[in-house]
Amino acid sequence: MNKIISLLKEEPHRVLTTNILPYWMNNMVDQEHGGFYGRITGTEQPMPEADKGAILNCRILWTFSAAYRLLKKAEYLDVATRAKRYIIDHFYDQEFGGLYWSLDYKGRPSSTKKQIYALGFAIYGLSEYYRATRDEEALAYAIRLFESIEIHSFDTLKNGYYEAFDRQWNEIADMRLSDKDANERKTMNTHLHILEPYTNLYRVWKDERLKKQLYNLVHLFTDQIWNPSNGHLQLFFNNDWESKYNLYSYGHDIEASWLIHEAALELDDKPLLAKVEPIIVQIARAAAEGLLPDGSMIYERNLDTGHLYKDRHWWVQAEAVVGYLNLYQHFGDEDALDKALNCWLFTRDHLVDNTHGEWFWSIAEAGAVNHTDDKAGFWKCPYHNGRMCMEIIERFKKNG
Repeated sequence: MNKIISLLKEEPHRVLTTNILPYWMNNMVDQEHGGFYGRITGTEQPMPEADKGAILNCRILWTFSAAYRLLKKAEYLDVATRAKRYIIDHFYDQEFGGLYWSLDYKGRPSSTKKQIYALGFAIYGLSEYYRATRDEEALAYAIRLFESIEIHSFDTLKNGYYEAFDRQWNEIADMRLSDKDANERKTMNTHLHILEPYTNLYRVWKDERLKKQLYNLVHLFTDQIWNPSNGHLQLFFNNDWESKYNLYSYGHDIEASWLIHEAALELDDKPLLAKVEPIIVQIARAAAEGLLPDGSMIYERNLDTGHLYKDRHWWVQAEAVVGYLNLYQHFGDEDALDKALNCWLFTRDHLVDNTHGEWFWSIAEAGAVNHTDDKAGFWKCPYHNGRMCMEIIERFKKNG
């Protein structure tokens, strides 16, 4: 047991500081046009004229802010400050509020839609920057974005948050976050990534309306999104919270298990925790259906077709390590500690790129490295893997 804990303490710290963070500092800073490059391909080809995505920039902001808060290295603060400045000066829509979805490589809006998922990540990054620095501008913009979500996205009649709008907050026909998603007005994924930043914002801004909405989000997960018949989260919903999609997303299940728990712990409400904790255990155990004998977790299962998507994505492994470590720490589940360790060992041995830095996008079912998808880009950011490392650092710091 002590050997397992020692390994989990030491290796993620090393990977964070020598593999993940240096890759972004050395390869992604756009010295000519500001901010960060939009993309590096899976074969390490820089794409300096690629569009710059809001998600990428907000996740860089969160990651380097958290790294500075934990490790106090000035170079991490430099990157975080660069990200904060670029988001406020270029991504934030000063006329209508919210964030542009993407910019061209020179910093001009290329897609002006308002995807609520992106606003959530901006709150996450800005609130973390405030946690690390007490920078009042960052907090002010995080609060502005919270207000925009509550004014424009919250469904006051049937609860929950709508997915996306045009620049002036009008409805749009295609609300999908990505091409693989169903075109529904409410999704588990967006609600998860509103829950996450609202939790972080509440750490630094004890506003009563924020507190009320954070409670509401926790209850939406336990009462609407979670399916008690199978333990999994449902993914896509209509306005009335009806779901007709039979999909299991194992990575989202395990990620949600610890993020829901984190929110309830931050609210520090014993009756809420009494309701939530048995549910998050069930979600994490349902996610374990996606674990393979080598310790890795597959991506997804489609119950209608019977198809198992057996690629092992970088972010799914990162969230599995945190989710099962959470079960061990809070519930004394030693089998969960083994799951966390085995998933980490698979990740260390197969996904961490020891030649160029960072992690590969995925490992295919047959074991080949995926060089087709990006090494860095619109969705491939230092957030899941960086956060996994920092969660481990913080959790063991608190628990000795």
